[in-house]
Amino acid sequence: MATWGIHLLLLPLLFTITSAATFTVINKCSYTVWAGAVPGGGMQMNPGQRWTLNVPAGTAGARIWPRTGCNFDGSGRGSCQTGDCGGVLKCTGFGKPPNTLAEYALNQYNNLDFFDISLVDGFNVPLEFQPTRGCNKWPTCSANLNNGCPGALQTSGGCNNPCTVFKTDQYCCTNNYNCQPTTYSKYFKQKCPTSYSYPKDDPTSTFTCPGGTNYNVIFCP
Repeated sequence: MATWGIHLLLLPLLFTITSAATFTVINKCSYTVWAGAVPGGGMQMNPGQRWTLNVPAGTAGARIWPRTGCNFDGSGRGSCQTGDCGGVLKCTGFGKPPNTLAEYALNQYNNLDFFDISLVDGFNVPLEFQPTRGCNKWPTCSANLNNGCPGALQTSGGCNNPCTVFKTDQYCCTNNYNCQPTTYSKYFKQKCPTSYSYPKDDPTSTFTCPGGTNYNVIFCP
């Protein structure tokens, strides 16, 4: 009886550790945004619309992002000006820069969720990545970085990250290059101080919450 009782006590704990997380994507923009998500797919979101995703515990390397300037036919084939994911409405691969990214990995070290907003693929739409409860810190990029984007990074519908444009070790932090902030990355960091501005911008850009937390991903917070 004692052993059975212990098992019953452990069941809620196991459920908490392994249960899916709910992500609610909210479009507060005054214009239509086509959300992309891996895992999750994609959806056209008119102003004020919500989209709910249930993501399995332990999922890593995941992201949610806004796409703009999209046009899809009845079969879900088409293209987007920013964030396009292979010409389909329901994404199975990542988006094409520039796109503002909400990145996350669930139930990792010490059963913590790790999450961030990344501008390493550039910027197209303001974004907030907000836990629904239990955490008092989260990343926000509410500024419109398209206004004032440095000339070399400007592109239709968005602002490219310098790695996308120049593809050098200095900007992409490849080949063990000792990356440091650059004039371009400082533009992103000044506007969105809690977001990744270059690939090794970890200290001020990575956030954690206990596993089992639910999240809101808000376009145009």
